[in-house]
Amino acid sequence: MTEAPTLRVHGNAYSIFIVLLTIFSLALMVVDLLPISPETRVLVTLYDNVICVIFLVDFVDNLLGSKPKRAYFISARGWLDLIGSIPTLGFFPSAGLFRLARLSRLARITRNLRGSKRGALAKDLLANRGSYAAYISILSAGIVLTVSSILVLQFESGDPAGNIKSGGDALWWALATISTVGYGDVFPITLLGRTTGFFVMVAGVGIIGALASILASVLVPQSSPPPAAQPVSPRDAANVSTTTVPDALLVELVALREEIAALRASLPPETPTVR
Repeated sequence: MTEAPTLRVHGNAYSIFIVLLTIFSLALMVVDLLPISPETRVLVTLYDNVICVIFLVDFVDNLLGSKPKRAYFISARGWLDLIGSIPTLGFFPSAGLFRLARLSRLARITRNLRGSKRGALAKDLLANRGSYAAYISILSAGIVLTVSSILVLQFESGDPAGNIKSGGDALWWALATISTVGYGDVFPITLLGRTTGFFVMVAGVGIIGALASILASVLVPQSSPPPAAQPVSPRDAANVSTTTVPDALLVELVALREEIAALRASLPPETPTVR
């Protein structure tokens, strides 16, 4: 009896991350078609190649996690995922058209997410909110870095007095600004460049705070649950009102009563006094 084909199953948090990253990569493809400066186009190509590497890793993971592998590569159109993940490396500009193959990945994951009930998605969000927060924070940081560096390079590279002239300068400025460090070695001087910097500063405060809270939740162990209350005998429970005394205090009172009773039993009997 042949085994039924199975595809690699990811969590909803990861699937939403890939969907948003795919949409963002298609937006980068549109930006590459606009009349932008050569320096900005080089930076856009760099970011596109980084996204290609992420998609290649996703393709390999899906391929290795599917049984048989042709179930993903052929039936689920994984070959389109592979085509859409081939980096251009700046040497094959026409290969940018292959990015349209990413629509297949987008349609497949979106269809799977729509197949899930809203109640199940809500429960998954509550149960795995840490994973959702991590993916969203990382994606937000990447999008802010990418968009801000592209914009500031486009605005500043055309100004003769500007000091952000290359993709490396723009990326370094974006990293220093979003991390709230701000070395000041490179900085925007145009109105549009400074406006971009303002939004990066505001976004950086929220992103760094979110990443710090996620890191703290990973490093700091969860507090252990309080110890369970000891069983109380019916006789002792009748003497203490459980409606007004907490369980921990009730246990202490019962133990104290037992110790007093033991002390009384150990004392010698009182001798009656003759008057």
